[in-house]
Amino acid sequence: MKLKFSLKYFLLTIIIFLVEVLIATKLKDIFFVRAYLGDVIVVMLLYTLVKSFIKVNNQKLIVGIFIFSCFVELAQYFNIAEKLGFQPGSLMYIVIGNSFSWIDILCYGVGCLLLYLYVKTQSIQQALS
Repeated sequence: MKLKFSLKYFLLTIIIFLVEVLIATKLKDIFFVRAYLGDVIVVMLLYTLVKSFIKVNNQKLIVGIFIFSCFVELAQYFNIAEKLGFQPGSLMYIVIGNSFSWIDILCYGVGCLLLYLYVKTQSIQQALS
């Protein structure tokens, strides 16, 4: 692991973040998008955010993001946002979340699987070049 800024990943982080904001604000009434797609995309946001500043093994990063996502979901089971004193509707309350769901963990897994497939595809293409 080494500190190294990547403009490519930083710009991707901004784009994915804007997509997440769009999902949370304008597309919130489309159930599939709000309930599932946002959770698949959020692991990609975490991936690009880390890759923006740190050069790290892709596979280890993906596993770490999945574990972190599961930890956050488990914290939701214990109502961590309320216990930390965040008010419903506040930014941190929304970011941390407030309801545990096994489906969310499945969505994180799907997002991580898509990231893994992307990383593998990229490494194969680089090997063939």
